[in-house]
Amino acid sequence: MRRILLSAALAALLTATLGACSSESGGGTAAPPAGAGVEGVDDGTELALWTRAPLELQANALVDAYNKSHKNQVKLTIVPNDDYVAKVGAAAGSGDLPDLFAADIVYVPNWTNAGLFHDLTDSIGKLPYADKINQGHVQAGTYEGKKYVLPFVLDLSVIFWNKTLYKEAGLDPEKGPKTLDEFKAQALAVQKLGKKDTYGTYFGGNCGGCNVFTWFPMVWAGGEEVMDAEGKTSLLGGPAAQKVYSTWRDLQTAGAIAPGSKDETGATWVAAFQQGKIGVMPYPATLLPTAAKSVDVGVTAIPGASGGASTFVGGDGIGISKDSTKTQQAWNFLSWLTSEKAQVDVLAAGGSTVARTDLADNQYAAKDPRLVTINEAAASPQSRTPVAVNFQQAFNAPGSPWVTLLRNQVYGDPSALEKDNQAITQVLGQ
Repeated sequence: MRRILLSAALAALLTATLGACSSESGGGTAAPPAGAGVEGVDDGTELALWTRAPLELQANALVDAYNKSHKNQVKLTIVPNDDYVAKVGAAAGSGDLPDLFAADIVYVPNWTNAGLFHDLTDSIGKLPYADKINQGHVQAGTYEGKKYVLPFVLDLSVIFWNKTLYKEAGLDPEKGPKTLDEFKAQALAVQKLGKKDTYGTYFGGNCGGCNVFTWFPMVWAGGEEVMDAEGKTSLLGGPAAQKVYSTWRDLQTAGAIAPGSKDETGATWVAAFQQGKIGVMPYPATLLPTAAKSVDVGVTAIPGASGGASTFVGGDGIGISKDSTKTQQAWNFLSWLTSEKAQVDVLAAGGSTVARTDLADNQYAAKDPRLVTINEAAASPQSRTPVAVNFQQAFNAPGSPWVTLLRNQVYGDPSALEKDNQAITQVLGQ
């Protein structure tokens, strides 16, 4: 979840830096990598790639595999998470962006709008499996009908539960919650154990990004949207959203949410589960290998009020920068990135989610049914990658109107919902 927790200050800096860039580049109308064809050109060219530190493991694995099997050689630069937006902004303003760079998917709309990427529409369309590539990421990188990014690494939200605590609470350890009411009931059952420092559930009570990642899917699974199609109006006051809020408010009233949740800003929001002290909670799928080292973990998709299954399809997209003069060679890396060799032999083999629906049931996932569940969640028609130019200011920034709304709904005045929802709309529409 750290992948969608960039600071508001850096986001503002990027917006300011790119103001002139957008007008100069035509708002994302850079020329496509002409002649790149299906696979592009592999002629021994050196390519520069930037990515953020949270993706270091996957990025290193992908680059190492590509470099070993291609004449082209990719030089990878890992940038600290909190420095990434400023670095991209400065490079964009001076015309020094690398050939390829990854971008947190919730910020991709800003960067496509600002004209930072080459148009990949024709090249993506030539891929024989184009319609199998995760459409949430592709749509997030679509501006004025043109496609600018492909998925780099996916990060999904799911439900984790502690099978050991479920057994102790008299629950079926192989069955996680399929509705929000079941989620509440199972959390309450663990709470009734009365074990010291052990609680039914946990969440980031002061973390906008955490609850974008985990609460939005509860709304989608309930058959509703969180924003309008333009990303300008908040729809977080509807019946499905209200069911989400009441579920968490009831758990708080019952004392089933660990006390640390109220001040949790996201830095340690999964720690208590990893320590075996939480019964059930929404969780980042990419952290399954870490959690499974200390907890017998069950996994299911995030449910809605009456069932359904959804996930927030997060992570990073990747594209060819506006400043690259090696577009055909850069496309060679991107076309390989979407191939079975990269998706299965590198990402799936390393425990990461694949970005193609036709590769979800692969040999590595077959060894662990939990990975199949995660891959199926990514392919669910109710899963989403929300798109809004002002996403950071409305939802992720500390003290955002979304943080005010969720804290009022769990800890404060729930009657403020209409006012708080309107405050989100005002920021989205700026």
